[in-house]
Amino acid sequence: MQPRNRPMIHRRLLGTSTSAPATDRAAQEHGSSSPNAMKIMVSVMVVVIFCTLFYCIYCWRWRKRNAVRRTEAQSLQRMSSSELPLMDLASIHVATSNFSTANKLGEGGFGPVYRGVLAGGAEIAVKRLSERSRQGAAEFRNEVELIAKLQHRNLVRLLGWCAEGDEKLLVYEYLPNRSLDAFLFDSSMSAKLDWNTRHNIILGIARGLLYLHEDSLLKVVHRDLKASNVLLDNKMNPKISDFGLARIFKEECNAVNTGRVVGTYGYMAPEFVMEGVFSVKSDVFGFGVLLLEILSGQRNGIGYLEEHQQSLIQDAWTLWVEDKAGEFMDRAPGLSCSDDEAWRCFQVGLLCVQDDPDDRPTMSSVLHMLVSDNMSLPTPSRPMRNVPMSGPSSARKRSDPSLPLKSINYASITAVQPR
Repeated sequence: MQPRNRPMIHRRLLGTSTSAPATDRAAQEHGSSSPNAMKIMVSVMVVVIFCTLFYCIYCWRWRKRNAVRRTEAQSLQRMSSSELPLMDLASIHVATSNFSTANKLGEGGFGPVYRGVLAGGAEIAVKRLSERSRQGAAEFRNEVELIAKLQHRNLVRLLGWCAEGDEKLLVYEYLPNRSLDAFLFDSSMSAKLDWNTRHNIILGIARGLLYLHEDSLLKVVHRDLKASNVLLDNKMNPKISDFGLARIFKEECNAVNTGRVVGTYGYMAPEFVMEGVFSVKSDVFGFGVLLLEILSGQRNGIGYLEEHQQSLIQDAWTLWVEDKAGEFMDRAPGLSCSDDEAWRCFQVGLLCVQDDPDDRPTMSSVLHMLVSDNMSLPTPSRPMRNVPMSGPSSARKRSDPSLPLKSINYASITAVQPR
């Protein structure tokens, strides 16, 4: 019996020995697949975590954006008690033909401006806040609340406002001759600005600033006075516009230090560009630059610096020292002026662009000097000599002179190194 059992035992042993390699292979395959499965699981978890995090950030930003919009909407709703009428969006759409391109007058820092005709036949100019605008609800609200309290023949008149949905609109009186820069810096149009017209524009701007600084119920610093922000009516009378950057001063306050430098380089006072300090004397500086531009027909911008190797202000000073004010005057065809008036305006312009704000006259003194034939004027001091081209790159991007009828910000050519 035992011999018969041996083959069976042998077969069992043989079977056991032959099945062992298969088991080992399965174990090896299982072991090698475990790291791959772990990698896949980790990858899936990373993707899930990343998507969850992204979704949470998106929801947080969406809530924050909506909260800001609700706050802006509530603040704008509180403005309904303003002295200015709140206009409905539908009537403005009809007046401007749904903001058609044919009705577009130009574009500034706030956004595009459209001509419109109300149902009663009155012409209007509508400023539409652009989504790409650096200005926002704060500037919009500032302009509505501020200009509603300001009434002067040399300030543009705001007729109403509208804030519905994402639209923020300012409705102004329509001025057919648009802005001063459209005439002043266009060789084909500058001849329409004879000396009497230019002199009246200078006096009108001075009266408007004097009202803002001293004669209104509020003490207001405009902070962005430039040729494109001076509009002309049908009789070429000037009206200062765009109060989005304006600030109200307390009676006892003479200057404010702000960390945010805003405005247009080329018109900004040195102390504001370098130290962030602005005051009514900052507006006086801007007026001085504008006065020199009106006299010369040249823009105080990068183009002038590249062509003449120095700024318009420096050229003015050089001609003042050489007693050649006549050479500074615009060469527009048919333009003739009174030598005494031209020299007086020239000297006042240089007094306004002096480096030290304490040396600059107030607007009341400026107006008095401009209209007084017998008043002895002080001698201006030399403006800054080192004038590097400095300023935000964004200002240079908006400085394309080929864009017509736009509010263009030019890089700084007036604010440089302190002495």
